Amino acid sequence: MNTYSCSDNHPDNGKDEPKDPINTFFADEIKPQTSINCFNGAYYRKVVSSKDKWLGIGGMVILPQITFDQNRKNTNKPGQYLDNPSVYLGGNMGGQETDIGLTWEVIRESNGSISAERKAFRPFMRRTSHISGEASNYANAPAEEQYYWYPGDKVGMSIQIVDNYKLKFIVEGEGKRFETDYPCAGYKQGNIGEFKRVNAIDQVANEGKPAQNTTTKVENSKWEETYLFRLYDGKVIKAPMHDGRFTDMRCPDIKYFNLTATDDEKKKGSEIININGSGY
Repeated sequence: MNTYSCSDNHPDNGKDEPKDPINTFFADEIKPQTSINCFNGAYYRKVVSSKDKWLGIGGMVILPQITFDQNRKNTNKPGQYLDNPSVYLGGNMGGQETDIGLTWEVIRESNGSISAERKAFRPFMRRTSHISGEASNYANAPAEEQYYWYPGDKVGMSIQIVDNYKLKFIVEGEGKRFETDYPCAGYKQGNIGEFKRVNAIDQVANEGKPAQNTTTKVENSKWEETYLFRLYDGKVIKAPMHDGRFTDMRCPDIKYFNLTATDDEKKKGSEIININGSGY
């Protein structure tokens, strides 16, 4: 991946660049929205880029510790809960929404059976349908030990438009790696779109409904860095997703979140995320 040092200063589209545009703002960069309405159904920390010619998003994250609400067990699936943690990326381009990352999932045990309970974070990909006729889709990485990650693991995760209508998804860490190209008809190099990262307590069969009361906690996840891919001076670079490059979302209410970041960490899209359904 080609990157520039902080001292590089290159012209872009004939406009005068601000000093250090990669780490500040590009001359033609669109600023993010001040606020975005929450979508009901879960507890989630989301940061969303502006709608611009971004090529994707990535970062390095320590996966959270999980404490489940023992009163919210899923009676339809014994051993599982009605709350489910996830840490993922995604975006919206060409009218197509994507969620791509890690979710707490069942595993295949060493004896070949599928676990009743969810036991590990496993890669998943989801896209909505597209006007081109491409159908909505949900897929997982194979249920194999090489694609399981656990609370406290550190992983690098990214999605990037590497070819028109195709996202490359990579998760790598703890000696393991998952990589796949995921067809997405709305995603094309040079088009306007937005990208996001999300830490969530998802809730079973609750999409679009008010978040259900829970004491589930998903804590001590840390994004050590977050960056946006962009074409600059003929090369794809990583632009830090600093706090001036995203819309801050804490849904359904800020009281459920405890976020920690120093000024230096904010410059590189770093923060510690704690989510508690009982609030802080």
